[in-house]
Amino acid sequence: MVKPSATGNSSAQGIKIAIKSFGPTSEELASIGERLSLNPALLDYVGHSRARLLYVEALEEAEPAKGGRPKPPSAFRATLYDDKRHRTILAEGLLSAPRKLSLTESALPPPPSDAEFAAAVKIVRRDAALGAALAGGQSEPYQPIPALSLTELPDGSIERRIAVGLLPRGPNAEHEIVAVDLAARAVTRFEGRAPGNARPHGGGLCGVPHDANQATAAKGTAGQVWVTVTQGSQTLWRFLAVRPAASSGTNGSGIELRFVDYKGKRVLYRAHVPILNVKYDADACGPYRDWQYQEGMIQAQGIDVAPGFRLCSAPASTIMDTASDTGNFLGVGIYVRGNEVVLVSEMEAGWYRYVSEWRLGTNGTIRPRFGFAAVESQCVCNVHHHHVYWRLDFDIRTAGNNRVREFNDPPLVGSSKWHTKSFEIRRARDFARKRKWRVENTVSREGYEIIPNASDGVAGAEPDAPFGRGDVWILRYRGSEIDDGSVAIGPPYEADIDRWVNGEAISNHDVVVWYGAHFTHDVDHAGPAHPDHIVGPDLKPVNW
Repeated sequence: MVKPSATGNSSAQGIKIAIKSFGPTSEELASIGERLSLNPALLDYVGHSRARLLYVEALEEAEPAKGGRPKPPSAFRATLYDDKRHRTILAEGLLSAPRKLSLTESALPPPPSDAEFAAAVKIVRRDAALGAALAGGQSEPYQPIPALSLTELPDGSIERRIAVGLLPRGPNAEHEIVAVDLAARAVTRFEGRAPGNARPHGGGLCGVPHDANQATAAKGTAGQVWVTVTQGSQTLWRFLAVRPAASSGTNGSGIELRFVDYKGKRVLYRAHVPILNVKYDADACGPYRDWQYQEGMIQAQGIDVAPGFRLCSAPASTIMDTASDTGNFLGVGIYVRGNEVVLVSEMEAGWYRYVSEWRLGTNGTIRPRFGFAAVESQCVCNVHHHHVYWRLDFDIRTAGNNRVREFNDPPLVGSSKWHTKSFEIRRARDFARKRKWRVENTVSREGYEIIPNASDGVAGAEPDAPFGRGDVWILRYRGSEIDDGSVAIGPPYEADIDRWVNGEAISNHDVVVWYGAHFTHDVDHAGPAHPDHIVGPDLKPVNW
């Protein structure tokens, strides 16, 4: 049973966590979806075509005033797909008045919904050869990456089909990926048994055994909560946490934190991971732009305090801890470990498993972490390189009056180890100089330092350089620059953060720091899942 609010999880350090649900529920969004099928304006817009409803998402304000009181989402966006005209239809409206719609269309193919994938698997089961293998337990369906098969038609439009992977489970079975046309109810098989960007050399499988029977939380699944952390009579942390399935951005952004206050003072307006990609040696597969909204199961014991949030009585565990693709909970586990409050969730993108984690200490330290694992696939037998990019929208005390200073030891120029960054810039990590950055309020001098960890790597020194593009970008805040707009299937695949580095002044302004980290995954030598397969910086308070 989900409680609307809860307090619990006391520890030896006297830490308590209070959680309160915020925003619309999944049931409210589902109700809007049901009513859309009868909306006269939408029916007229669709015309004689048939458009499938894929998902309904709650929408936040496009660029809300930072100084205002946080408000729950007041609008929604429903995404539909029209196979006949190869178009995406977006229906937007207010949650309070869902009958009045703003309707637009786009040629960009949307990510598949869970219902579409299930329908595609059902069609594959009806195929004479493939269906017999599935019925006989010789193969097992799963969602591969890319999740769509796109083909340009003679008129230039894009045919969108759902990709279905088939894992071999019998002695004579082989791995295969097929494409399913839902409208025509037809299955397409590929030469080489897979699309070109998912067809590596060699036929073996690597990775943690895949569990195809467990549910996932799909794009748009509602879930956000206010979290308050106290120790004794003092409030240490207060922030809004958003589950990956409800997170912002083109492809989601993992566990998202908003309005982060430490000891009653603002640290971050928003912190999330809007960009995630992977490159293979010799392009054995991919490259891929991955999505960060599809939640997978974690192991978590405790009470469900809001949709998608479980307050745990012991540390939650993921595939990186258990080397198992199974669990008992979809969403975010929250627990106390030592002097830290931890939020953790596992995400799926094809055969990849990603772990999104935030660790918030009683001393004000924030440790964002991102982990990498893989389930059974031919692709992951090949060495590949993951790149993750945090977007850290600092508002130290206030949205404005912030600046970024850089530390180098030995100094770059002269005798001073600190210097201020005056204009937008991209910077490399430099461990030889102990390089770090400080975001501080120019009036109060309170701030937070961004301290890299050795496991984060250096983009220019990575084996797949220049694919990783960079390590740190310091930018002027723009509400429209949440991500680079590249859809998960790509292209483009590389992070295009550089386009925002255009010479704007950043000293004594509202600043955003993008922090990239890089991880090489060699399954043969390091295994498919391990607790050490994790990256991320430490954010530490100064003069607080």
